[in-house]
Amino acid sequence: MSSSTVTSIATRRSAATVVAAERDRNQRTRIFLLSVVGVLLVIGLGATLSASSVMSAEDGAILDLWVRQAIAAGAGVAVMLVASRVPYALYRRLAVPIWGSAVGLLLLVLVVGRTAGGSSRWLDLGVIDIQPSELAKFGVAVLLAAVYAKKEERGELDQFGHVFVPLLAVVGTVVGLVMLQPDLGTSVLIGAVAFGVLFSSKAPLRFVGAFTFFGGLAATLLAVIAPYRFDRVRAWLDPAGDPSGIAYHLNQSLLALGSGGATGIGLGTSRSRWDYLPNAHTDFIFSIIGEELGFAGATFVVMLFAVLTILGVAVAMRAPDRFGAMLAAGITTWLGFQAFVNIGGVTGMIPITGMTLPFISFGGSSLVMALGAVGVLLNIASRGASGRSR
Repeated sequence: MSSSTVTSIATRRSAATVVAAERDRNQRTRIFLLSVVGVLLVIGLGATLSASSVMSAEDGAILDLWVRQAIAAGAGVAVMLVASRVPYALYRRLAVPIWGSAVGLLLLVLVVGRTAGGSSRWLDLGVIDIQPSELAKFGVAVLLAAVYAKKEERGELDQFGHVFVPLLAVVGTVVGLVMLQPDLGTSVLIGAVAFGVLFSSKAPLRFVGAFTFFGGLAATLLAVIAPYRFDRVRAWLDPAGDPSGIAYHLNQSLLALGSGGATGIGLGTSRSRWDYLPNAHTDFIFSIIGEELGFAGATFVVMLFAVLTILGVAVAMRAPDRFGAMLAAGITTWLGFQAFVNIGGVTGMIPITGMTLPFISFGGSSLVMALGAVGVLLNIASRGASGRSR
């Protein structure tokens, strides 16, 4: 056997070994990702059962909200499994229709949407309510990733106009409609999704920095212009200043977390859910977890979201093409940033925004869309650096 033949065989074996290693690594990433999301989902169903039981009992059906959440979880898991099998490249071709559908629904909700808590965010379909802003998060990530992927191929991302014109059009349209609801928290989150896509692109860092600076400045101005939003900032800066007024939510949240101690007062024994902590099953469900499971349980949830974020970054870094990398980065930023804002708000690290905790807070639209987004991550991970579908 000639030396060239031996070399050729060795090269093929080496390439096969690399492909096998990538396949195993991608499989481990998918398993870890599914495991983390599965644990978060179980924790969420348990926390929802406890946090919503009092409200449900007052309405005469103690399991009503939990059953609705369980149905949404089942639907979300089905969507996740389907999305994990759909080639993510399809979203690049459908980016404009997906984003356009989200914009259309955001317009519709301003006309016929159900108003609650001073905001028109939901479309009442009779059996279920849907929140169009949840689809908008995905729509922004998909369309920006598709546009920037094309501009990278053409070598245009080093030009200011090619970066910021689509950014302002895609993000500005959605944020403008969301602010008409009004919903500053979701607007900031959509801006964060755009940041994730932009940061993972090949745009110069000075463009990323400019977007971050001016986006942060706009969010700050919007937070202080409206009196009710500025009250949240004041409550954050001085929780003891008006504990029974503007700082009531934050103080009750901190009281719930503090009463949990190291290991909690026990599953299903929360005292704060008895009308002391408003929105215990949605915005402040992390406080109920901290009360019932203590510092240990709350820390475990934080660690799960940290691991989820790390896995999402790994998926983005190993994606076989630039569109997949940017889409994965946008989704990861969406889920990770939303968790950070919710936990940061209820623990007093940042002002309260009214944003829910992914996979855990009560809310069908949020849960289904978050699980669907994980399905997209799973599909990107299944292709990995080798670029081959499994």
